Amino acid sequence: MLTVAIIFFGLLLIGVPIGFVLGIAGVAGLVQVGGDNFLVMAPKRFFEGLNLFTFMAMPFFILAGEIMNRVGMTQRIANLADALVGYLRGGLAHSNMLASVLFAGMTGAAVSDTAAFGNTLVPAMVKQGYTRPFACAVTAAGSIIGPTIPPSNLMVIYGSLAGVSIAGLFAAGILPGLLICLVCMALIVALGRKLGLPKKEGSPSLGEILFAFKGSILALIMPAIILGGILGGIVTPTEAAAIAVFYALFVGVVIHRNLTFNDIVEMLIRTARITGVVFLIIASASILSWWMTFMQIPQQIADAFLNLSTTPWMVKGMILILLLVIGMFMDINAALIILTPMLGTLTQAIGMNPVHAGVMIVLTLNISLMTPPVGACIFVLSSVTGERIERISAALWPFILVEVGVLFITTFWTDLAMFFPKLLLDM
Repeated sequence: MLTVAIIFFGLLLIGVPIGFVLGIAGVAGLVQVGGDNFLVMAPKRFFEGLNLFTFMAMPFFILAGEIMNRVGMTQRIANLADALVGYLRGGLAHSNMLASVLFAGMTGAAVSDTAAFGNTLVPAMVKQGYTRPFACAVTAAGSIIGPTIPPSNLMVIYGSLAGVSIAGLFAAGILPGLLICLVCMALIVALGRKLGLPKKEGSPSLGEILFAFKGSILALIMPAIILGGILGGIVTPTEAAAIAVFYALFVGVVIHRNLTFNDIVEMLIRTARITGVVFLIIASASILSWWMTFMQIPQQIADAFLNLSTTPWMVKGMILILLLVIGMFMDINAALIILTPMLGTLTQAIGMNPVHAGVMIVLTLNISLMTPPVGACIFVLSSVTGERIERISAALWPFILVEVGVLFITTFWTDLAMFFPKLLLDM
């Protein structure tokens, strides 16, 4: 175990990509426990780690979001959000946050949200007088709503690995995602006068709101198709994702007619790149995960936790701290795959509902997307806007604190997380 740990962290420290780190550490573990005879497990686990039907939903959701962004739906959603809340002090910041909620129903990925609004709303906010670090912080804070409100790629991964209802996880993510939006908007109100955030003169007319709604109606239909189909039991998450791609193509090619063949090819290549990175991590992590299971490491760690305390709220608190710390230094997809066996054992031991446990775990890792030194959303914003990572991180801390507050509410208030699963799915 010590040898594998040294290899793992040593490779991370010298900058080897996480997908290769996981695979090399896993192979080293197999050789150590079984010699060359165990090496046959490496390619087998590599492919079996991806052999789950539900994983097919991820590239479809990513491609659907790419198409809707390319045909201008992102800007139309931003216009609707601005018409609804743009008249408040810090109006564009509020619009950014509300747009993240609306955009969340199309992509299921925080990085897509960050890239889209980093290119559109951050320059608009800077032009209106916001500081660039604050504009980036608002965008990053809103971006984690994407993988919290369904569809969520991280929930697809967790549900597939843990054998938990993906529809249940999707339903359970709705209220926490909306709560994140509300507390962040409340924080923007609190910071409004202190930071001197801009405020529009007057309020929007009903006609302006209706005009913006009309322009974004086609984008708003997509989440209804996805959620209605999945929660209604009509389609699986994978089928819903494929339908979303067909719908997005129909909007771009037939209705708006601003999507060319070259655009489609470019988006397919981009989707393949994003999916390839995630799937490499999943496949490599499955090798390391199999070795850890063979060595009974998850059970040992779970027993160590339970030896400290068997009180449910204490165990939940330890899980949150563990995930927040690990998420600061490791890719969240890799962390989820490696830790799922241990977390499943722990949450079962304290009698936690598996859907509630899944939402708690996913939300915790989502917050890690904003925390340095490995926060993916910070790096994307820095790349897109040219702002320094340190300045974005400094402006982000108030938002991180309030979102951690939402995390604790979701974790310790079971009825909140399970409200929609019970209402819609009778779980």
